[in-house]
Amino acid sequence: MPTLLNKLSDPKLSKLLASGAVGVLPTDTIYGLVCSAADEKAVARLYAFKKREHKPGTVIAANIEQLVELGVQRRYLKAVEQFWPESISVIIPCGPELAYLHLSKQGLAIRIPKDPAVAELLKQTGPLLTTSANHPGEPPANTVKEAQKYFGNELDFYVDGGDLSNRPPSTIIRIIDDTIEIVRQGAVKVDQTGED
Repeated sequence: MPTLLNKLSDPKLSKLLASGAVGVLPTDTIYGLVCSAADEKAVARLYAFKKREHKPGTVIAANIEQLVELGVQRRYLKAVEQFWPESISVIIPCGPELAYLHLSKQGLAIRIPKDPAVAELLKQTGPLLTTSANHPGEPPANTVKEAQKYFGNELDFYVDGGDLSNRPPSTIIRIIDDTIEIVRQGAVKVDQTGED
């Protein structure tokens, strides 16, 4: 049976994630299916739950240092650090050493969240891979009950953060040369020249 928790600060949560667990928790945007981004086996399990072969998730981290430790090149992060901390995911080029995360797409969406509870968790766990808590083609879960309908007892834990139906997903952008391409307009409104 999955462990049920009521807050991100529960010490059991960081221990579960460190041990390779995959579960659902409230991120800075919507409920996410998450695991440690540094754990290749956990990442493979997460993608199997989502039935994803060619659509990578998003890596969230407490700071740029954690991302560099994971294997993301600092120069790409320095170029976009002005967007964080915020609910903006930036697609950054990644090499073959992170292919298990980006599914051979050569790029990965990365975000440093502003939400204090999520940021505190990330300080303890290191970067997490996250993707919306749903099956392909289905709406993202707004409550833990909805997430449980999707994944049942397959997951290792669920963290109840209440009803998040009023929270939009993150904005996703990509920097090409010096222009901003908006992949998905979400929680933070961005125009082609930068933030509004």
